[in-house]
Amino acid sequence: MKHCEGCEGCKIDKKLEDIKDKYKDVKGGIIGALHEVQDTYGYISTTAQKYLSKELNVPMSEIYGIITFYSRFSLTPKGKYNIQVCMGTACYVKGSEKVLNRFKEKLGIDEGQTTEDGKFSLEAVRCIGACGLAPAIVINKEVYGKMDVKKVDELIEEYTKK
Repeated sequence: MKHCEGCEGCKIDKKLEDIKDKYKDVKGGIIGALHEVQDTYGYISTTAQKYLSKELNVPMSEIYGIITFYSRFSLTPKGKYNIQVCMGTACYVKGSEKVLNRFKEKLGIDEGQTTEDGKFSLEAVRCIGACGLAPAIVINKEVYGKMDVKKVDELIEEYTKK
């Protein structure tokens, strides 16, 4: 697809075009396309939303509704290490709020934010399905259980060195 110099469409790269091509003729393919965009870029930009809306003939309102309904999708870039603190019932009862607050304090960010250096982002999420490990967190795809403030400090130190 050829775009003019400087238009919004010029930010479309080969990867996004390939994702669009893969789902162009798939009924209900927008969710699959959004998953691939999320996996490829770490979030779903406004540019990607507009492009998929036009190319897959799906209204922007529907795309935005899907992205904001499913917690898996993000509208903003995540840090290199995306920290998800489970706030489900079992985790909450066992102290996940203290764990979340310690991450906020140590990283200097709030939920939904990314550190200035782009290294860490922080989210409070509902049940991650690790109730037996409560309170639990996920950093990228790695699950850590039986969390406390001391373990928060150790993990931040460990991931800062990576």
